[in-house]
Amino acid sequence: MTPPSHSSVDAGVPGSTSLPVRPLGRVPIASALRRAWAKGYGLGELKADVLAGIVVGIVALPLSMALSIAVGAPPQNGLYTAMVAGSAVALLGGCKFQVTGPTAAFVVILAPILTKHGLHGLLTAGLMAGVLLVIMGIARLGRLMQFIPHPVTTGFTTGIATVIATLQLKDIFGLQVTTLPEHYTDELGVLWQARATGSASEFAVAAVTLALLLTLPRLTQRIPAPLLALGIVSLGVLLIGQLVPGFSVATIGTRFHTVVDGVSVPGIPRGLPSPGLPWGAGLSLGDIRELLPAAFAIALLGAIESLLSAVIADGMTGTKHDPNAELVGLGIGNMLAPLFGGIAATGALARTATNIRAGARSPIAAVTHAFVILLSILLLSPLVAHVPMAALAALLLLVAWNMSELHSFIGVLRIAPKSDVTVLLTCYGLTVLFDMVMAVSVGVVLAAILFMRRMAELTETRSLLGDAGESEEIRLPRGVRLYEINGPLFFGAAQNAIGALNALRGDDYVVMILHLGKVPVIDSTGLVALDNAIGALLRRRRQVVIAGPLPRPRQVFDKAHLQQKHPELHITPTLEAAIPMAARLAEAQLGLPPAAAPTQ
Repeated sequence: MTPPSHSSVDAGVPGSTSLPVRPLGRVPIASALRRAWAKGYGLGELKADVLAGIVVGIVALPLSMALSIAVGAPPQNGLYTAMVAGSAVALLGGCKFQVTGPTAAFVVILAPILTKHGLHGLLTAGLMAGVLLVIMGIARLGRLMQFIPHPVTTGFTTGIATVIATLQLKDIFGLQVTTLPEHYTDELGVLWQARATGSASEFAVAAVTLALLLTLPRLTQRIPAPLLALGIVSLGVLLIGQLVPGFSVATIGTRFHTVVDGVSVPGIPRGLPSPGLPWGAGLSLGDIRELLPAAFAIALLGAIESLLSAVIADGMTGTKHDPNAELVGLGIGNMLAPLFGGIAATGALARTATNIRAGARSPIAAVTHAFVILLSILLLSPLVAHVPMAALAALLLLVAWNMSELHSFIGVLRIAPKSDVTVLLTCYGLTVLFDMVMAVSVGVVLAAILFMRRMAELTETRSLLGDAGESEEIRLPRGVRLYEINGPLFFGAAQNAIGALNALRGDDYVVMILHLGKVPVIDSTGLVALDNAIGALLRRRRQVVIAGPLPRPRQVFDKAHLQQKHPELHITPTLEAAIPMAARLAEAQLGLPPAAAPTQ
């Protein structure tokens, strides 16, 4: 199926009578759906969306179950997430092609929350994260996500992939481990201690599944490889179990049971559960306070991953998403999903890319994908119970490898500056050893500090003395010294730039020209340092002339009333105007006869 063509302008057809797309009131919401309708939507678009949604639904079915199991929740909770959040975010979000659901990146955050607070706590934290995401969208914070540096996202993404791959070792080798601890190093210790409990049958199932996942895409593209591989392996395990006595592997049916009308049913229940508040009996202020850090972590990662996925979708289609509407839609989806037992959701890059390649035209494709998952639960629930746990672990192992972006990680290590490498390794280590929120927080702060250091190093200064033959470019009269600052004069650079100026204490000049024409911006720290330096020069009976042009710095000077504070200070618009003025001041102070003004 060939993907549709997309125009680079995503807001109405030339010559149409549709109005420009604007947010409803002050809340950005449903902008993607309204853009799709504004361009015109007919049977051709509907057919393309339905076909794309079917393909994505087939891909999302095994992934949603596998990711929910990786978190520690029953498989149906992942399916509920894909159905409820997937349809809600598609209808209310800001990206026409985004497919939302459980993702591998969330496993690292959600698994410890489930271990510590249980399923009710996990669902409550997801609902609270939805509220935070809506607030972020209303506050127009969507654009801020673009300021997270590439080494930060690469570091924590590779770290998440490492943790996910480690979590799959339990089911791949069939290790007898009841629960895994919260921290990575403790997990490794528990897995190593259980190494003697491994099963060759489980490992064989995982190896065959992984081989099929790698080879089937080369043989056929008509049926998604995950669905075909899991189907083949499940059927093979079922047949071998009937033919070979003693052969047994863990399946969804043996691992998970659902009580329906007082009867324990293996696998997943049919249909959606009745809606209800996720916290059960009650929610206290203490519970909210305890779950708030977890909710913040879910909201932060959800926003980052969803908006990154939307940016990549823009690059694939030539369209442009609305980041604030996407955050609002994502927040509402995460508020609704826990009411039906769904875990936290965000934009899924692999499913979004599949949606685009399958020919999606609008958010209706993502809604169709949610409907396909609902039909699968209604019709295929008994068959899902036969899927081996080792096969799902192999699928997640491949997902972890694909999301690790190992080539980007190695590329940063090889060609990036040492500061970026430091940020990358710090984010990776903190993600693996602690958590993603700490990794992103520390990584962004560290990247900002290193960036400011690099910017400070770019700010250069030079000093020229009149009649000293120091420069052929600028000729200065006797008794005049020029001090030029080239670069931003902010708190990171002010100390070095003004410190060098204060060090000029000789008696070889009586007028100082401060050339700020190459200073694009000056902050309060730079202003205070400059003010102190001017005061020190005037106290030493030196005349001071500031030369422009001064776009933003001049505004700062006016607000600070610099000339009122220093009446002896002279300010000229250009260096060409400053040199004759400095010459006249030097002649008056040195008692020299008037001379022709030097040239520049």
